[in-house]
Amino acid sequence: MKSARQQEILNIIANQEIETQEQLLESLKARGIHTTQATISRDIKQLHLVKELTPGGVYKYAASRHHHALNFTGRLRTIFQEGLTIDSAQNIVVLKAMPGMGNAVGAALDGMDIPALVGSLAGDDTVILIMRTNEDAEDFKAEMRQMLA
Repeated sequence: MKSARQQEILNIIANQEIETQEQLLESLKARGIHTTQATISRDIKQLHLVKELTPGGVYKYAASRHHHALNFTGRLRTIFQEGLTIDSAQNIVVLKAMPGMGNAVGAALDGMDIPALVGSLAGDDTVILIMRTNEDAEDFKAEMRQMLA
């Protein structure tokens, strides 16, 4: 059931511009799949879905293509290059993004295999990353700056 639901979610976001979890719930319901917002939230995380900017200027759910490495290309790289600043304080890395992009940046980073990352917290335009050590934070910050240069 979970696998079928998640496959249907991928089909929906591939064919529709889904901006909210509520829209996703309604699309699933229209296809005969009844579930809860909490389940959809878990599915979004497990499927590594991110929000990307459409040509029409709205954000829609999309499948992340880069969830196993810090290899930013295409739109995500552009978003990061144009509107991301990076700073750290001991083992905490703070990323400041364009307004409304904090959750997208956080979701993209959460979906990647970053062994030194303990956890993250994303807001409207800020993402806080808790790294294992101060050195891990500095290494991550340097790697991000190098990729975005």
